[in-house]
Amino acid sequence: MRFDVLTLFPEIIQNYCDVSIMKRAKDAHVFEVNTINPRDFTLDKHKKVDDTPYGGGAGMVLAPQPFVDAYESIKKEENSVTVMLSPQGEPLNEDLVCELSSYSQVIMLCGHYEGFDERIREIIKPKEISLGDFVLTGGELPALCLLDAVSRKIEGTLGKIESAHEDSFSNGLLEYPQYTKPRDFRGYVVPDVLLNGNHKEIAQYRLEQQIERTKIRRPDLYKKYLDKIN
Repeated sequence: MRFDVLTLFPEIIQNYCDVSIMKRAKDAHVFEVNTINPRDFTLDKHKKVDDTPYGGGAGMVLAPQPFVDAYESIKKEENSVTVMLSPQGEPLNEDLVCELSSYSQVIMLCGHYEGFDERIREIIKPKEISLGDFVLTGGELPALCLLDAVSRKIEGTLGKIESAHEDSFSNGLLEYPQYTKPRDFRGYVVPDVLLNGNHKEIAQYRLEQQIERTKIRRPDLYKKYLDKIN
């Protein structure tokens, strides 16, 4: 799989992908991450990529020429999708992550300042995605969240792909409680069922914990779960 990220700050993307699980997967060619800087495509001699908004207002708007030219420089694979990270987009969730993981190429546009000139949207026609109902300084953090979440669905990123299958939201529920050594820590003891070696009982216990935790912490997800199984 290939990720192409249009960003004014490529070092943010590159630095994150050069540590831990992401680095191991990238080095093993499980996926590829490329960064494209619109400043390299601007026709302005000062490498300027923004300007004041028509109609007045605070801040600066990202100009169409460098972003559209940068986007058009990317070699598009047949099974690709283009995403604009924007607070105006649909919320990123597990279903959307799974959908994006089915593509062989994800192209991401990271905004800054007061956002994109509208003609960038009209020409590129991206799928807009948001982390939630709040505004960040730039699109790099949402892009990294999307990249990280999608890459976990790719065989070879994690030590065992089953780890992704057991994450929160993978079956519509929050993840069950996890424990490791020691068995007793300050009087808090690991439940006996996890120590008896009966995998059927362990699976049942974990499902019950998932249901109860979701019911308490995310009643909205719990309702969806009940609707699905009934």
